[in-house]
Amino acid sequence: MAAPRPTPSRRTLLRSGGYLGAAALGLGAAAPAPARAAAPYPPTHWIPASTSNYTVSSRPTAHPVDHVVIHVTQETFPDAMKIFQNPAKKVSAHYMVASADGYIGQFVREKDIAWHAGNWDYNTRAIGIEHEGWVDRPEYFTDALYAASAALTAAVCDRYGIPRTRGRVIGHSEVPGATHTDPGPLWDWDRYLRLVKAQPSVRR
Repeated sequence: MAAPRPTPSRRTLLRSGGYLGAAALGLGAAAPAPARAAAPYPPTHWIPASTSNYTVSSRPTAHPVDHVVIHVTQETFPDAMKIFQNPAKKVSAHYMVASADGYIGQFVREKDIAWHAGNWDYNTRAIGIEHEGWVDRPEYFTDALYAASAALTAAVCDRYGIPRTRGRVIGHSEVPGATHTDPGPLWDWDRYLRLVKAQPSVRR
């Protein structure tokens, strides 16, 4: 197994102004122009996954994007990051949200297909968002994590015209054929969806 590549710390990324740009988002020419008000993306930082752990695509041209899948890492943020960067692991997510401060790393461009859902159909048409923590340790589900993740989910939903509803924002455990239980019974779906729906929109 190849050793994971060293990556800069969160503080280094912040100091260097490593905010996510349009190229990292993978929005470019393939993304639709918003036809209505859309929530802005929160500050996000590009930390690329191994190219062995996702499929290059041109979504939403190649595949419609119509779901957001919520995950819990069962790892710390740094350990999950190393997994996404290890070419032997064959797994990734588009984003990961840190517990302590709501820091958001992006690992796969939105136009590309992250390997997160365990179901190829859902992989092709979903954005996967991981959350640092464990399903049985609700202390990891902090105010900062919920707030940052809700802002991100609202922006993704608005960008692709996904309804901000429970039917389109789902847990990993709800993907057909799923063998995972995350985000688990301690994830507060009512609170989370309230936060997602409460996100303001702006004119672009």
